[in-house]
Amino acid sequence: MRTSFEFIPKNLSHFKKQLLLWASEFNETIWLDSNDHKDKYSRFDAVLAVDAFTSIKTDSYNAFEDLSTYQKTTKDWIFGYLTYDLKNDLEQLSSNNYDGLNFPDLQFFQPKKVIFLRGNKVEFQYLNMVSEDIEIDIQSIENIDINARNENYQSNDIKIKLRTHKDAYFEKVTTMLAHIHRGDIYEANFCQEFYAENTRINPIETFNKLNRISKPPFATFLKINQHYLLSASPERYLQKQDNKIVSQPIKGTAKRSKNKEQDDVLKFELSQNEKERSENVMIVDLVRNDLSHTAEKGSVQVEELCKVYSFKQVHQMISTVTSLLDKKEDYIETIKTTFPMGSMTGAPKISAMQIIEDLEETKRGLYSGAVGYFTPENDFDFNVIIRSILYNEQAQYVSYSVGSAITAKSQPQKEYEECLVKAKAMREVLEN
Repeated sequence: MRTSFEFIPKNLSHFKKQLLLWASEFNETIWLDSNDHKDKYSRFDAVLAVDAFTSIKTDSYNAFEDLSTYQKTTKDWIFGYLTYDLKNDLEQLSSNNYDGLNFPDLQFFQPKKVIFLRGNKVEFQYLNMVSEDIEIDIQSIENIDINARNENYQSNDIKIKLRTHKDAYFEKVTTMLAHIHRGDIYEANFCQEFYAENTRINPIETFNKLNRISKPPFATFLKINQHYLLSASPERYLQKQDNKIVSQPIKGTAKRSKNKEQDDVLKFELSQNEKERSENVMIVDLVRNDLSHTAEKGSVQVEELCKVYSFKQVHQMISTVTSLLDKKEDYIETIKTTFPMGSMTGAPKISAMQIIEDLEETKRGLYSGAVGYFTPENDFDFNVIIRSILYNEQAQYVSYSVGSAITAKSQPQKEYEECLVKAKAMREVLEN
């Protein structure tokens, strides 16, 4: 059981900064921030979960069954992540590429303290065992001097390396195209890693800089012991509210321009781009098929197809696919039958994942996985982990990955340029 308390801070924006600094002192922290992007599926403006009471950590073997048991036993808020490599629990697949980050395949925790931000109100929901901490914590948070904390931050001299150099990237995309022309797959999301070794960063300051540059609807700061995720994700993977399931795949990207007229042209050109639209439609078809496994008959709907949304760094083409969960089906099964998300794999999904494993040089791990939460009512919401910096503090290893969808009409040079556009914000944050 939890004790609830509502609080209205004098300056919400300032309080949010203090809140995140306070939260970073815990071993387990997840901060999810919508950055004031409002849509009809939003549950709150931001939520913070800290300090594990119970937790689960596992590799891919039997992972979804273990998660299901943990979630249904806990019957409370739980927060955590699913790595891309949980695919190995679902199909006869493996992940043997290099891994400098070493995140466990699945981690969730039941927080002692959950804090919700809605409008100008902050709601504290604490387990009864720590409910007496609420007023003490509010005072502690309000007493944090943000400027003093920031003065202690020293910029990093970080040199980013490429795991796959340009010529090798072109060769790999050409190989991917050969698979497509042979009919092995229609589309695959091919990714590459950028990394830095023997490097220390300030996770909070790095996240704040990334968030300021991007202002995405699914920003995430995650810390579990030495592992950090600093994410500016614009994409929802999967949400359940009551019996409604929502997936919002992104496929199709264009750069922004500071000149409004030129920016409008870029946006319009993306909306009309035949290649980008075909990428999106292929993944929408894949998502529709995935959702149909657990949906009421005839309930899978495409609410929005190939609509272009603008973010601070890029324009993105987003579709919204929904279904109603069949009463005979378990809600965890909906995650299993849609994971990994189609926007990060390709079609057909299993063949695409096999080819991805052969051609990519890095184990994806948390990149292109999902982070989010379950509610006590068995609802859930997860983002897609893209536009993200990953950091293993103990190993002093920093990484970010980007990818693009390879289809029959892809040109290696243009795909490489799209990757650089997507990587721009992460590189700016780390190197400047």
